[in-house]
Amino acid sequence: MPEGPSVRKFQLLTLSFVGQVVAKVGGSSKKINVNDLNALRLQDSQVHGKNLFLAFVAASSPLGPSVDETELQKEAATGPSSLVQGKQEQVCAPLTPPQEEELQELQNSRPGAAGGPGSWLRFHFGLFGSIRANEFSRASRANKRGDWKDPIPRLVLYFESGGFLVFYNCRMHWCSSPVADPTSDILSAEFHRGRALDALRTSHPICYTLLDQRYFSGLGNIIKNEVLYLVKIHPLTQGSLLAQSDLEHLLDCAIQFTSDWLQSKLQGKGLHLQIYQKEQCPLGHVVMKGALGPPGGWKRLTWWCPQCQPAVLSGDGDLTLGIE
Repeated sequence: MPEGPSVRKFQLLTLSFVGQVVAKVGGSSKKINVNDLNALRLQDSQVHGKNLFLAFVAASSPLGPSVDETELQKEAATGPSSLVQGKQEQVCAPLTPPQEEELQELQNSRPGAAGGPGSWLRFHFGLFGSIRANEFSRASRANKRGDWKDPIPRLVLYFESGGFLVFYNCRMHWCSSPVADPTSDILSAEFHRGRALDALRTSHPICYTLLDQRYFSGLGNIIKNEVLYLVKIHPLTQGSLLAQSDLEHLLDCAIQFTSDWLQSKLQGKGLHLQIYQKEQCPLGHVVMKGALGPPGGWKRLTWWCPQCQPAVLSGDGDLTLGIE
């Protein structure tokens, strides 16, 4: 699914529509009644980790303050930025599989009257989720049946100005306010470095901890793979076996890589991957691949170089945890 930098780029597309009234809606979503968005004003746009929140109010309501696009771009270019506004709530939910995550989101949502004060629409994107402004996604290749079918939008918002936003492959539901902990957002100025280090130094394999959104909200599988290769740490290394300096270096690299990725996206540049989905590392070594994850938890494909990322064994020589 899109990681923090991608979701922040999605948010930039929505900012130019803040203050505008929805004139017409469309889309295939069954999670909400899309017609409830008719004649509402888009009041605000926020991003927290991998989630985008859009606030809607009645068109007659006064327009409140919103995030400034120029300031967002400036902060992204200089380092981790904070997009935190309005009332926040502290949430520390465990990392869960997509099906359980969707159920948990629905249980934690607090629906309000659509368009009423404080009505926010939360978007969580699927593996290939995206947002487009003033254009629709077109098929780039034929499907397995040989048909060229364009992706079907989950939601389309047409505004009175004539522009429109299109949302693909995402789950959405109403909530009364953004559910977020800015101290866990790796792209936030409020990111809690000490708490992240405490999480990293536990006895859990380091690749599990990096994907725990309680401490690294917005950090996803691509960042995990790339950062572990850059710092030359085997993904199944227990954090407790690493020196404090190694953990500090890992955290610094994760923050810098995520910030640089956001800056590249804002400049329209691609991401140069060194290990993710590669058969060889930059030094020409054969790369290994495995589905790694906590017992009974969600397994994520992980790539690593056995030569560049040597194993660090525990006292009993165990490095098989999580490999099936």
